[in-house]
Amino acid sequence: MTIPVTFEVQDPFPFPADELLQEVITAVLDSENCPYECEVDVLLTDNASIREINREERQIDAPTDVLSFPLVAFEKPSDFDRLEEDLSLFHPESGELMLGDMVISVDKVFSQAEEYGHSVRRELAFLAAHSTFHLLGYDHETDEERLVMEEKQEALLQELGITRD
Repeated sequence: MTIPVTFEVQDPFPFPADELLQEVITAVLDSENCPYECEVDVLLTDNASIREINREERQIDAPTDVLSFPLVAFEKPSDFDRLEEDLSLFHPESGELMLGDMVISVDKVFSQAEEYGHSVRRELAFLAAHSTFHLLGYDHETDEERLVMEEKQEALLQELGITRD
């Protein structure tokens, strides 16, 4: 599993963020029975940078908490059948499935943790889980999709013992 974490801002976390991200992303992949070792690139940035990315990629001129950029177009969420038919999805050297990138606003991690009354650790874990589910083809465009994602995210965080404090 390759999960490089890049900080565009000074690391403000009172815990090893890279270890938490590794734990959460790996747990999501395990919960979805991913049969592959995967690569997920994580960028931790600030509101100004994520706003710029959001404007360029989604034409939304506002900061957001997390952006997900999947490299795999799943027909159904977490449907790993037939992925091996497209070798371009796998890193040529490591053989890992290249799931995509996530961008997380550190500013939003802190403000939303305060707003929702839970720890910064829990908020970062939630955003990483949320983004990983997006990378696996889940979405929340409809109420039904939203409920599925919410249930999966909450169950995963409970299993990891990362609860609302």
